Amino acid sequence: MDFKDQILQFASRVEKLCTQIQTEEATKNALIMPFIQLLGYDVFNPFEVNPEFVADLGIKKGEKVDYAIMNDGKPILLIECKHYTQDLNPHNSQLFRYFHTTDAKFGLLTNGINFRFYTDLVSPNKMDDKPFFEFKITDIKDNEIVELRKFHKSYFDVGNITNTASELKYLNQIKQDLNQEFSDPSDEFVKYFTKKVYPGTVTQKVLEQFKIITKKACSIYISDILNERFKSALEMETKKEESLTSSTEISGNGEVVDNIETTEEETVAYLIVKSILSEKTDAKRIDMRDAQSYCAILLDDNNRKPLCRFYFTDKKKSIAIIDANKVFIKTDIVELDELYKLKKQLFESLDLYSK
Repeated sequence: MDFKDQILQFASRVEKLCTQIQTEEATKNALIMPFIQLLGYDVFNPFEVNPEFVADLGIKKGEKVDYAIMNDGKPILLIECKHYTQDLNPHNSQLFRYFHTTDAKFGLLTNGINFRFYTDLVSPNKMDDKPFFEFKITDIKDNEIVELRKFHKSYFDVGNITNTASELKYLNQIKQDLNQEFSDPSDEFVKYFTKKVYPGTVTQKVLEQFKIITKKACSIYISDILNERFKSALEMETKKEESLTSSTEISGNGEVVDNIETTEEETVAYLIVKSILSEKTDAKRIDMRDAQSYCAILLDDNNRKPLCRFYFTDKKKSIAIIDANKVFIKTDIVELDELYKLKKQLFESLDLYSK
């Protein structure tokens, strides 16, 4: 199992584990120590993972950070842990104090769900106020797994991580700002576009009107991008879908049936499911196999690994998702967008084949 699969498998277990976690110590044992192991470090070897690492602060002796990842007797990554329900925002000052007293170049603040990596981009040997890299393990993206892999014991290189840390930091900040502006545009953001399209004086009243227009324009723009991606994906799948459309099936009496037709709705639904599951596995592993009575979505094109089935007719649309008992649970839908609401069930169906 490669690093990506290991991380995704761990991520799928986190929410289930949380229900049994009552203390910070339990958070460390159930969530953080297994995470450190995924990075290739032996949590039971103090030469690699030093728990309760002493980081004396001037005259204040005996200050300890929860874990220090070690290399050649020196700390390279300090890890400060909190209970999984705790907000991390008030706690980076503690890690900040430890950082400048050690040789560690990186710091990690985590509650086992959210992970924030820090370094000293602004001032040498002084930890930055903001992380250069952060993610939520239960919603980790492929590009985040790529960055996380750099902290694996086999690939850890201070220079390599530092070189990309600055870009990551500003990239994440810009993404957050764009998300904020798109959901609730600031006056400066609205004014910038208003001046480009409105010939008159931009009064407060005009600004308020254009705030609504700008927000709507952002929403439409994002929707157009998504539609273009679906359209592009459909074109890329054309050859495969043409073969599926003309595929054959063996009937109960052994006769070959040639009238299987894969509809456009089935194809779009397949792409939506594929997009959803690509958060947990390689999208290439999700395949569609059409039949007379339903359209099956399979893992690795293996009919012994069914994920769900589409039952689409002119009058009714349903999706049946396999559950933990290997039983298909059917849900009626009106619009294909409703498939996104079944993300949890689809993830659980995928998890059946990783146990």
